[in-house]
Amino acid sequence: MSTLVRPPVMMAFSQYYALTKPRVIQLIVFCALIGMVLAVPGVPSWREMGVVASACLGIWLVAGAAAAFNCIIEKSIDAKMKRTAWRPTAKGELGDRQTLLFSATLCAVGSGLLYFAVNPLTMWLTFATFIGYAVIYTLILKPLTPQNIVIGGASGAMPPVLGWAAMAGNVGPEALILFLIIFLWTPPHFWALALYRVEDYRKSGLPMLPVTHGNEFTRLMVLLYTFILLAACLLPFIYGMSSWLYLGAAVLLNAGFILHAWWLWRDYSDLLARKTFRFSLIHLSLLFAALLIDHYVS
Repeated sequence: MSTLVRPPVMMAFSQYYALTKPRVIQLIVFCALIGMVLAVPGVPSWREMGVVASACLGIWLVAGAAAAFNCIIEKSIDAKMKRTAWRPTAKGELGDRQTLLFSATLCAVGSGLLYFAVNPLTMWLTFATFIGYAVIYTLILKPLTPQNIVIGGASGAMPPVLGWAAMAGNVGPEALILFLIIFLWTPPHFWALALYRVEDYRKSGLPMLPVTHGNEFTRLMVLLYTFILLAACLLPFIYGMSSWLYLGAAVLLNAGFILHAWWLWRDYSDLLARKTFRFSLIHLSLLFAALLIDHYVS
Protein backbone atom coordinates (compact mmCIF):
# COMPACT_ATOMS: atom_id res chain seq x y z
CA MET A 1 0.00 0.00 0.00
CA SER A 2 1.56 3.27 -1.12
CA THR A 3 1.77 6.28 1.18
CA LEU A 4 1.10 9.83 0.13
CA VAL A 5 4.32 11.86 0.09
CA ARG A 6 4.08 15.64 0.15
CA PRO A 7 6.05 17.51 -2.53
CA PRO A 8 9.28 19.12 -1.23
CA VAL A 9 7.88 22.62 -1.78
CA MET A 10 4.81 21.89 0.33
CA MET A 11 6.93 20.26 3.01
CA ALA A 12 9.24 23.28 3.17
CA PHE A 13 6.26 25.63 3.33
CA SER A 14 4.72 23.71 6.23
CA GLN A 15 8.04 23.78 8.10
CA TYR A 16 8.49 27.53 7.74
CA TYR A 17 4.82 28.12 8.52
CA ALA A 18 5.20 26.09 11.74
CA LEU A 19 8.01 28.42 12.85
CA THR A 20 5.52 31.30 13.04
CA LYS A 21 3.45 29.53 15.74
CA PRO A 22 0.17 30.07 13.81
CA ARG A 23 -2.27 29.45 16.66
CA VAL A 24 -0.55 32.00 18.88
CA ILE A 25 -0.44 34.55 16.06
CA GLN A 26 -4.15 34.10 15.34
CA LEU A 27 -4.92 35.30 18.87
CA ILE A 28 -2.39 38.15 18.55
CA VAL A 29 -3.94 39.43 15.32
CA PHE A 30 -7.46 39.01 16.72
CA CYS A 31 -6.61 41.15 19.77
CA ALA A 32 -4.93 43.73 17.53
CA LEU A 33 -8.04 43.80 15.32
CA ILE A 34 -10.21 44.50 18.34
CA GLY A 35 -7.96 47.45 19.19
CA MET A 36 -8.34 48.77 15.64
CA VAL A 37 -12.11 48.48 15.61
CA LEU A 38 -12.55 50.09 19.03
CA ALA A 39 -10.39 53.03 17.96
CA VAL A 40 -12.83 53.89 15.15
CA PRO A 41 -16.27 55.37 16.03
CA GLY A 42 -18.93 53.53 14.06
CA VAL A 43 -18.30 51.36 11.01
CA PRO A 44 -14.84 51.79 9.42
CA SER A 45 -14.76 53.46 5.99
CA TRP A 46 -13.28 51.70 2.95
CA ARG A 47 -10.04 53.62 3.45
CA GLU A 48 -9.92 52.59 7.09
CA MET A 49 -10.63 48.99 6.10
CA GLY A 50 -7.54 49.15 3.89
CA VAL A 51 -5.49 50.33 6.87
CA VAL A 52 -6.95 47.52 8.98
CA ALA A 53 -5.94 44.91 6.39
CA SER A 54 -2.40 46.33 6.10
CA ALA A 55 -2.01 46.55 9.86
CA CYS A 56 -3.21 42.97 10.43
CA LEU A 57 -0.83 41.65 7.79
CA GLY A 58 2.10 43.72 9.05
CA ILE A 59 1.54 42.68 12.66
CA TRP A 60 1.19 39.03 11.57
CA LEU A 61 4.50 39.19 9.70
CA VAL A 62 6.47 40.79 12.55
CA ALA A 63 4.89 38.49 15.15
CA GLY A 64 5.77 35.53 12.95
CA ALA A 65 9.35 36.82 12.73
CA ALA A 66 9.56 36.99 16.53
CA ALA A 67 8.20 33.45 16.84
CA ALA A 68 10.74 32.13 14.31
CA PHE A 69 13.60 33.89 16.10
CA ASN A 70 12.38 32.37 19.36
CA CYS A 71 12.59 28.91 17.73
CA ILE A 72 16.29 29.48 16.98
CA ILE A 73 17.14 30.53 20.52
CA GLU A 74 15.17 27.75 22.18
CA LYS A 75 15.80 24.86 19.80
CA SER A 76 17.77 22.84 22.38
CA ILE A 77 15.11 23.49 25.02
CA ASP A 78 12.30 22.69 22.59
CA ALA A 79 13.94 19.34 21.78
CA LYS A 80 13.62 18.29 25.44
CA MET A 81 9.91 19.11 25.74
CA LYS A 82 7.08 16.99 24.33
CA ARG A 83 5.02 20.10 23.63
CA THR A 84 7.68 21.62 21.35
CA ALA A 85 9.90 18.73 20.20
CA TRP A 86 8.06 18.62 16.85
CA ARG A 87 9.23 22.09 15.77
CA PRO A 88 11.44 22.05 12.65
CA THR A 89 14.33 23.77 14.45
CA ALA A 90 14.17 21.33 17.37
CA LYS A 91 14.19 18.36 14.96
CA GLY A 92 17.04 19.82 12.91
CA GLU A 93 14.91 20.08 9.76
CA LEU A 94 15.69 23.80 9.45
CA GLY A 95 19.08 25.29 10.32
CA ASP A 96 19.82 28.50 12.21
CA ARG A 97 20.84 30.36 9.05
CA GLN A 98 17.65 29.45 7.18
CA THR A 99 15.47 30.34 10.14
CA LEU A 100 17.28 33.60 10.83
CA LEU A 101 16.94 34.66 7.19
CA PHE A 102 13.25 33.77 7.28
CA SER A 103 12.75 35.74 10.51
CA ALA A 104 14.65 38.78 9.20
CA THR A 105 12.66 38.76 5.95
CA LEU A 106 9.30 38.62 7.73
CA CYS A 107 10.36 41.39 10.11
CA ALA A 108 11.64 43.65 7.31
CA VAL A 109 8.58 43.17 5.09
CA GLY A 110 6.15 43.55 7.99
CA SER A 111 7.89 46.64 9.35
CA GLY A 112 7.98 48.24 5.91
CA LEU A 113 4.29 47.56 5.39
CA LEU A 114 3.41 49.07 8.77
CA TYR A 115 5.61 52.13 8.22
CA PHE A 116 4.35 53.04 4.75
CA ALA A 117 0.79 51.66 4.70
CA VAL A 118 -0.20 52.33 8.32
CA ASN A 119 1.94 54.81 10.30
CA PRO A 120 5.45 55.02 11.79
CA LEU A 121 4.16 54.82 15.39
CA THR A 122 2.62 51.41 14.78
CA MET A 123 5.80 50.18 13.10
CA TRP A 124 8.03 51.27 15.99
CA LEU A 125 5.69 49.87 18.63
CA THR A 126 5.50 46.57 16.76
CA PHE A 127 9.27 46.43 16.37
CA ALA A 128 9.68 47.19 20.08
CA THR A 129 7.33 44.29 20.80
CA PHE A 130 9.54 42.08 18.61
CA ILE A 131 12.59 43.06 20.67
CA GLY A 132 10.68 42.63 23.93
CA TYR A 133 9.63 39.07 23.09
CA ALA A 134 12.50 37.74 20.99
CA VAL A 135 15.34 39.30 22.96
CA ILE A 136 14.35 40.57 26.43
CA TYR A 137 11.91 37.76 27.27
CA THR A 138 13.52 34.83 25.42
CA LEU A 139 17.20 35.59 26.05
CA ILE A 140 17.12 37.34 29.44
CA LEU A 141 13.95 36.83 31.48
CA LYS A 142 12.89 33.28 30.61
CA PRO A 143 16.10 31.50 31.67
CA LEU A 144 16.80 33.72 34.70
CA THR A 145 13.66 34.29 36.77
CA PRO A 146 10.38 32.49 37.63
CA GLN A 147 8.69 35.88 37.13
CA ASN A 148 9.58 35.67 33.43
CA ILE A 149 6.01 35.31 32.27
CA VAL A 150 4.84 38.20 34.48
CA ILE A 151 7.42 40.72 33.25
CA GLY A 152 7.66 39.31 29.75
CA GLY A 153 3.88 39.32 29.49
CA ALA A 154 4.11 43.00 28.55
CA SER A 155 5.12 41.97 25.01
CA GLY A 156 2.17 39.61 24.70
CA ALA A 157 -0.19 42.33 25.93
CA MET A 158 0.78 44.78 23.16
CA PRO A 159 -1.50 43.66 20.24
CA PRO A 160 -4.53 45.86 21.11
CA VAL A 161 -2.16 48.80 21.64
CA LEU A 162 -0.71 48.20 18.17
CA GLY A 163 -4.20 48.01 16.73
CA TRP A 164 -5.29 51.21 18.44
CA ALA A 165 -2.17 53.06 17.27
CA ALA A 166 -2.76 51.86 13.71
CA MET A 167 -6.14 53.57 13.52
CA ALA A 168 -5.87 56.47 15.98
CA GLY A 169 -2.21 57.36 15.51
CA ASN A 170 -1.74 57.48 19.28
CA VAL A 171 -1.86 55.31 22.40
CA GLY A 172 -4.90 56.39 24.39
CA PRO A 173 -6.14 55.30 27.84
CA GLU A 174 -8.50 52.82 26.18
CA ALA A 175 -5.55 51.02 24.57
CA LEU A 176 -3.76 50.88 27.93
CA ILE A 177 -6.82 49.32 29.56
CA LEU A 178 -6.83 46.58 26.91
CA PHE A 179 -3.10 46.14 27.50
CA LEU A 180 -3.67 45.74 31.24
CA ILE A 181 -6.32 43.06 30.73
CA ILE A 182 -4.02 40.86 28.64
CA PHE A 183 -1.04 41.60 30.90
CA LEU A 184 -2.94 40.30 33.96
CA TRP A 185 -4.52 37.42 32.01
CA THR A 186 -1.16 36.02 30.90
CA PRO A 187 0.20 34.66 34.23
CA PRO A 188 -2.82 32.49 35.21
CA HIS A 189 -3.16 31.39 31.57
CA PHE A 190 0.47 30.31 31.26
CA TRP A 191 0.89 28.92 34.78
CA ALA A 192 -2.08 26.60 34.23
CA LEU A 193 -0.15 25.20 31.26
CA ALA A 194 3.11 25.03 33.24
CA LEU A 195 1.42 23.04 36.01
CA TYR A 196 0.64 20.05 33.82
CA ARG A 197 3.86 20.45 31.81
CA VAL A 198 6.07 20.85 34.87
CA GLU A 199 8.27 17.83 34.10
CA ASP A 200 9.02 19.21 30.64
CA TYR A 201 10.11 22.52 32.16
CA ARG A 202 12.15 20.75 34.84
CA LYS A 203 14.03 18.79 32.16
CA SER A 204 14.57 21.95 30.11
CA GLY A 205 16.16 23.77 33.07
CA LEU A 206 13.84 26.77 32.76
CA PRO A 207 12.91 28.36 36.13
CA MET A 208 9.15 28.28 35.66
CA LEU A 209 7.10 28.95 38.78
CA PRO A 210 5.90 25.33 39.35
CA VAL A 211 9.55 24.19 39.16
CA THR A 212 11.00 26.82 41.50
CA HIS A 213 8.10 27.32 43.94
CA GLY A 214 6.08 24.14 43.64
CA ASN A 215 2.60 23.11 42.57
CA GLU A 216 0.65 24.46 45.54
CA PHE A 217 2.15 27.95 45.43
CA THR A 218 1.58 28.19 41.68
CA ARG A 219 -2.06 27.17 42.07
CA LEU A 220 -2.53 29.91 44.67
CA MET A 221 -0.97 32.46 42.32
CA VAL A 222 -3.32 31.38 39.53
CA LEU A 223 -6.31 31.91 41.82
CA LEU A 224 -5.14 35.32 43.09
CA TYR A 225 -4.42 36.57 39.59
CA THR A 226 -7.93 35.68 38.42
CA PHE A 227 -9.35 38.03 41.08
CA ILE A 228 -7.00 40.82 39.98
CA LEU A 229 -7.94 40.10 36.37
CA LEU A 230 -11.63 40.51 37.24
CA ALA A 231 -10.93 44.06 38.45
CA ALA A 232 -9.08 44.90 35.23
CA CYS A 233 -11.88 43.46 33.09
CA LEU A 234 -14.36 45.83 34.73
CA LEU A 235 -12.35 48.89 33.65
CA PRO A 236 -13.81 49.18 30.10
CA PHE A 237 -17.26 49.61 31.65
CA ILE A 238 -16.06 51.92 34.43
CA TYR A 239 -14.14 54.12 31.98
CA GLY A 240 -17.10 54.32 29.59
CA MET A 241 -15.64 52.25 26.75
CA SER A 242 -18.49 49.75 26.93
CA SER A 243 -22.02 49.27 28.19
CA TRP A 244 -23.93 46.77 30.30
CA LEU A 245 -23.73 44.16 27.55
CA TYR A 246 -19.96 43.89 27.91
CA LEU A 247 -20.19 44.11 31.69
CA GLY A 248 -22.49 41.08 31.81
CA ALA A 249 -20.17 39.07 29.59
CA ALA A 250 -17.08 40.13 31.58
CA VAL A 251 -18.65 39.13 34.91
CA LEU A 252 -19.74 35.72 33.61
CA LEU A 253 -16.42 34.96 31.91
CA ASN A 254 -14.35 36.01 34.90
CA ALA A 255 -16.61 34.05 37.24
CA GLY A 256 -15.88 31.01 35.08
CA PHE A 257 -12.14 31.64 35.22
CA ILE A 258 -12.19 32.16 39.00
CA LEU A 259 -14.23 28.98 39.43
CA HIS A 260 -11.73 26.96 37.39
CA ALA A 261 -8.86 28.46 39.41
CA TRP A 262 -10.69 27.69 42.68
CA TRP A 263 -11.20 24.05 41.72
CA LEU A 264 -7.56 23.86 40.64
CA TRP A 265 -6.40 25.28 43.97
CA ARG A 266 -8.61 23.01 46.10
CA ASP A 267 -8.10 19.70 44.31
CA TYR A 268 -5.32 19.57 41.72
CA SER A 269 -5.19 17.27 38.72
CA ASP A 270 -3.42 17.55 35.38
CA LEU A 271 -6.81 17.23 33.68
CA LEU A 272 -8.19 20.21 35.61
CA ALA A 273 -5.05 22.26 34.88
CA ARG A 274 -5.51 21.49 31.18
CA LYS A 275 -9.18 22.52 31.36
CA THR A 276 -8.21 25.75 33.13
CA PHE A 277 -5.67 26.53 30.41
CA ARG A 278 -8.21 25.90 27.67
CA PHE A 279 -10.84 27.98 29.44
CA SER A 280 -8.39 30.87 29.70
CA LEU A 281 -8.18 30.93 25.89
CA ILE A 282 -11.97 30.92 25.64
CA HIS A 283 -12.13 33.65 28.28
CA LEU A 284 -9.91 36.10 26.41
CA SER A 285 -11.42 35.39 23.00
CA LEU A 286 -15.02 35.84 24.18
CA LEU A 287 -14.14 38.85 26.34
CA PHE A 288 -12.71 40.72 23.36
CA ALA A 289 -15.55 39.50 21.14
CA ALA A 290 -17.97 40.99 23.70
CA LEU A 291 -16.12 44.31 23.49
CA LEU A 292 -16.46 44.19 19.71
CA ILE A 293 -20.19 43.40 19.76
CA ASP A 294 -20.84 45.99 22.46
CA HIS A 295 -19.03 48.62 20.36
CA TYR A 296 -21.59 48.25 17.56
CA VAL A 297 -24.85 47.53 19.35
CA SER A 298 -24.58 50.03 22.21
